[in-house]
Amino acid sequence: MIAEILAEATNKMDKALESTKDDFASVRTGRANPGMFQKVMVDYYGTPTPLTQLCGIQNPEARSLIINPYDRTALPAIERALMAMPNLGAQPNNDGEIIRINLPELTEERRKEYVKLTRDKAEHGRVSVRGIRRIAKEALEAVKKDGGAGEDEVDRAEKELEALTKAHTDKIDDALKNKEAELLEV
Repeated sequence: MIAEILAEATNKMDKALESTKDDFASVRTGRANPGMFQKVMVDYYGTPTPLTQLCGIQNPEARSLIINPYDRTALPAIERALMAMPNLGAQPNNDGEIIRINLPELTEERRKEYVKLTRDKAEHGRVSVRGIRRIAKEALEAVKKDGGAGEDEVDRAEKELEALTKAHTDKIDDALKNKEAELLEV
């Protein structure tokens, strides 16, 4: 029972870590990155569809992207979704076949805004990991209360849970540090 609780907590913490890293990828750095469009949803025939399922995204230069839709009729919907995207900082250019996005150079002020946004996303990730720890700890307490395991076993499991939590929050902090360095790099 204890092993199952710890395995489930580990799995959920891994997912929280990956989600946080995905959130970091959606924050624009000085370079163009197809990951910026991971969470963009396009209204495709009345159904919200992820942009990455509707088109191929290429990165021919450091600050430009080419979006090549699989279905040309989706071009206006893709363009609307890109224009509605917060923090893009560029106007998409539609030539009837593809959409080009040329990202301007980031200003120092904009970089600091993005660092602040990234720190906020990291804090959400840490809160998520701590919430998973709290739920697992409550489950361990319930096992101890029901007599499913001895007090020593539960204490050992709680220490292991704390170590797991610390490892995952440290990984989030490392990812944050790397993203901040990438953002502040001129």
